[in-house]
Amino acid sequence: MKYTTQIDINQPIDRVIELFDNPDNMKEWMEGLQSFESISGTPGEEGAQSKLKFQMGKRSIEMIETITTRNLPEEFTGTYETKGVFNIVKNRFVPIDEHNTRYIQDQEFQFRSLTMKVMGFIMPSLFKKQSMKYLTDFKNFAEGQK
Repeated sequence: MKYTTQIDINQPIDRVIELFDNPDNMKEWMEGLQSFESISGTPGEEGAQSKLKFQMGKRSIEMIETITTRNLPEEFTGTYETKGVFNIVKNRFVPIDEHNTRYIQDQEFQFRSLTMKVMGFIMPSLFKKQSMKYLTDFKNFAEGQK
């Protein structure tokens, strides 16, 4: 399953990148994120791997992030692996004008278990809704920063 989401942020691109590129800020806009732990490499750089733990309702989810492309603001791509799912997320940032930035996110989900294949087929809107929630939460966080 592939789709693209985007949102406009009322902040200049340099400020948006500064906020996005700081892993300490992830807890401010990724609801449910419990921890972000570096496993190997330099965090945020190509080849780096990190373990992310989320609490989503009663479910605990652990995933491994691998940074595959770092060329901000044009592209920051990573893969996210968890039980039954392989997700590729490409983040792009485009200046609209000197005060506003468009954040575009391309998602590709590869489902590896029957349960996840069924969920992806029957309820693709759940995945899109969660992606849009993270973009909206990042926008709200970024616009609240000076």
